[in-house]
Amino acid sequence: MSWFSQLFARAPKPLTSDAPLFFTNTLTGKKDLFSPQTAGQATMYSCGPTVYSKAQIGNLRAYIFSDLIARVLSENGYRVRRVINITDVGHLQGDGDEGEDKIEAGAKKEGLNAEAIATKYTKLFVDDLSDLNVDVAHIQFPRATEYIKEQIAIIKLLEEKGFTYRTSDGIYFDTEKYPNYGALDHSGPKLKEEAFAEIGRRIKTNKDKQHPADFALWKFSPLGARRQQEWSSPWGIGFPGWHIECSAMARALLGQPIDIHTGGMDHIPVHHTNEIAQSECAFGKPLARFWIHEAFLTLSGEKISKSLNNDIYLSDIIERGYSPLALRYFFLQAHYRTPLSFSWEALAAANEALERLTKLARRINEEAKYKATPTDTSRRVIALLRDDLATPAALGLLWEAVRDEDMERTEQLAVILAADAVFGLSLLEPAQKIEVPENIQRLIEKREEARKSRDFATADALRIHIANSGYHVEDGPSGPIVTTRPG
Repeated sequence: MSWFSQLFARAPKPLTSDAPLFFTNTLTGKKDLFSPQTAGQATMYSCGPTVYSKAQIGNLRAYIFSDLIARVLSENGYRVRRVINITDVGHLQGDGDEGEDKIEAGAKKEGLNAEAIATKYTKLFVDDLSDLNVDVAHIQFPRATEYIKEQIAIIKLLEEKGFTYRTSDGIYFDTEKYPNYGALDHSGPKLKEEAFAEIGRRIKTNKDKQHPADFALWKFSPLGARRQQEWSSPWGIGFPGWHIECSAMARALLGQPIDIHTGGMDHIPVHHTNEIAQSECAFGKPLARFWIHEAFLTLSGEKISKSLNNDIYLSDIIERGYSPLALRYFFLQAHYRTPLSFSWEALAAANEALERLTKLARRINEEAKYKATPTDTSRRVIALLRDDLATPAALGLLWEAVRDEDMERTEQLAVILAADAVFGLSLLEPAQKIEVPENIQRLIEKREEARKSRDFATADALRIHIANSGYHVEDGPSGPIVTTRPG
């Protein structure tokens, strides 16, 4: 049996704990004990990307965060049903339902049609998630354009119940008809006018709106022009507003209410507030029981954003020779509700730390002979992760355990398994071998010959020469393992 096969044939099963599961619920403003509506099953909807360009790393933090939630739910014994929507129509350049559709603008910029650009960037997005060790095989990625009928049906229901009005450019939701509008960001009925004023400052005024916070459910195609994406509706030719797609897809695929809805903190005052308003008014029940939001990723004190032209992509990280999982490790160092500042120096440190941790974990796994013994330490790791995903504390405890030479190897392995079940860093998987040039391969072979003949001076000299050529070589159980050096 090969070392690779032996590792996975004998790998211990994930460990269990009686620790309760808590999440900070934006809706209640406090840390709430989680329990699902259906025993043994949890449903989760995450707001996905608008696929007119690549997702930058600030966007990707949201999906690592939601993956951590899914993993801690699975570790807790729940079967998780997940949806990440793909916005391929209706997201305009301004949050105030104004400007050009981002998909159509992106398509024109690249000389493609709307469907082609959406397909292109959906694939790149899902590939990025895969590289970051997100289990995309167990996530549904519905497109907004696949649920036009469901969106129209909700708008009709809202119209029948008196929550809409018509303007020259579309059908709008009347926020004054919904007394609980703004509950997600805790503006509350007493502060409603202040909330409207704040929204008005952020959103360009549309003179046809009755109130600044009112939002489009259906937009009419411009007179005398034909959009790439438009549909017939009871109100005329047009396309759905941005917010209605999430209400329609979440209900169609997961039911209502769902257990957990995730997204960035920037979604709270507009997008998620509007989702709640239209869903609850249409169906008379909550859209989601838990609303969980992650903080921004910043660069030099500013949010990483395409609009600020400070965007960095996962492909940039890979091109510099870093593992995608180094970015995942970097995110784990801060709590999901804490803003995190990105720098290339910080990523390099995360990459180095991940390499050291992985090497330690694999050595411990071999010395433990793939057997784990649960202890209070492994149970503490699980308890920390179940306590609102306390990843920094759990990561610190993991490092403490793997460095503890007095701890039994089987006990250390139990801590590694408990942590990585949620961290998703693949600490016990063999490093992937890469294609290397023939001249580097010859140097590696010469180094291996020198090492076997115990000529360690020559072996070290060759290792340094290989490193100066941009490659890192280390000795594994089945021979040398070669990776590219970050640069």
